[in-house]
Amino acid sequence: MRRVIEGRPRDLGGFEVRRVLPAAGLQTVGPFIFFDHIGPALLPRGGGVDVRPHPHIGLATVTYLFDGAFMHRDSLGSAQVIRPGDVNWMVAGRGIVHSERTPPGQRAAPEGASIHGIQTWIALPREDEEVAPAFEHHPAKTLPQISRPGARLSLIAGAAYGARAPTSVYSPMFYLAAELAGGAELELPAEYAERAVYVVDGEIRIDEQHYGVGQMPVFESTADARVVARTPARIMLLGGAPLDGPRHIWWNFVSSSLERIERAKLDWQEQRFAAVPGDDERIPLPDR
Repeated sequence: MRRVIEGRPRDLGGFEVRRVLPAAGLQTVGPFIFFDHIGPALLPRGGGVDVRPHPHIGLATVTYLFDGAFMHRDSLGSAQVIRPGDVNWMVAGRGIVHSERTPPGQRAAPEGASIHGIQTWIALPREDEEVAPAFEHHPAKTLPQISRPGARLSLIAGAAYGARAPTSVYSPMFYLAAELAGGAELELPAEYAERAVYVVDGEIRIDEQHYGVGQMPVFESTADARVVARTPARIMLLGGAPLDGPRHIWWNFVSSSLERIERAKLDWQEQRFAAVPGDDERIPLPDR
């Protein structure tokens, strides 16, 4: 193993997030520069997640849910509910604003609104950091489904195991959700230099070491990347080609240029980003 990253708990008010990437001493795995495990959580009836409109530059965001739902709105005019197994892929490029909220139907459920999923940021290559913003929604039934003995995999983005996802990626990468029966073995794609696995549920073994919920083992580039499920497990497989240099991260902005981040901060402060139709709130620029 190159290293093992432990998810750090973050309380977002009523539900918990495990922040995995970036980690101290390891900013990225392939192009993955941010990785949050949301929940699982059950919110009180009438409550929900309310991530008010906020800006991004220089990245693509990926939302993938196991439970619950989000209403995504953005400054392009997109308005899309995402449900378990679907993929929302949003390219910020030179700038986009979006919000994510629990839909009204979920809030009204007698048992309350549940939420469980993974949100990641993909750093764009330097030559694509200023591309036009875009949004794609891919229903679960459109994603490649891959079977291995004791394992079912859904390809969220990139290419792996001879399949390619419909998401419009900008660099060589792979991102999959996998469900493993107890005792099942699974080898990660060997064609990528940077590879990691994240444990969502259950427990896995790599060589003689055991890993559980909230842990992300990161493999050495030349390692035989194979996992064994000690119990029934749900895991995420991710990685890709090394990023073309380090990135600066400030709040929701990612860029190879500090000057570009300073310009984005000023643009948000002075309300030069486009608004989100149907959602007129906004998150103020943080003090630091």
